[in-house]
Amino acid sequence: MTAAALQPSPFAGLWTLPGVYAPQADTILLARALRAEGVRTGTDVLDLGTGSGALAVLAASMGAQVSATDISWRAVVTAKVNAARAGQRVRVRHGDLSLPWPGRSFDVVVSNPPYVPAPAKRPPLSGPARAWDAGHDGRHVVDRICSRAPSLLSPNGVLLLVHSQLCDSETTLERLTDAGLACSVTDRARVPLGPVLSRRLPWLRDQGLMGPDEDKEELVIIRAERT
Repeated sequence: MTAAALQPSPFAGLWTLPGVYAPQADTILLARALRAEGVRTGTDVLDLGTGSGALAVLAASMGAQVSATDISWRAVVTAKVNAARAGQRVRVRHGDLSLPWPGRSFDVVVSNPPYVPAPAKRPPLSGPARAWDAGHDGRHVVDRICSRAPSLLSPNGVLLLVHSQLCDSETTLERLTDAGLACSVTDRARVPLGPVLSRRLPWLRDQGLMGPDEDKEELVIIRAERT
């Protein structure tokens, strides 16, 4: 599958508090996947790690019943404000992944989790970097989502997960398959390195995660369905 070009961001007008992850290329790619999924009136959607609320608001505008979570109180406030400004109903709760919605299952779960490999083995507990740093291999949150996905999905429910190839999409596919889901990479895009990866480029090259001539990051969408 070739990497597809991304259109300009449809989220340019969203408001974010300082320290909240603003929509970027990964958000745009996941929005494209959400539209392709055919979300419609009555679809029950969960946005894990909602950040600015961009994807939650998009799903609500398509008619979905939307729940959202984030571990950052600033993100919770930001998502609520953006939903109100857009005139959309989104139920946003503070907490770790799906814990604020115990016992619930959903038709569609979307997530743009922290996935950037970092020199520190453990991800930060506070501060803006909590939105992207995910441990030495970038998989601290991705692996937890893979483990939790089957219990979050209704029959025929779908997980749409975006992350960088830097944290290994093959491992994600294996974990989701082992969890009993039918999964594949459905979209990808090569994008210029942002400020975080640009600063970290020497370390990434030392780790063998990027080649000496690489100057772009490949993002992937993984779709996993509970059949």
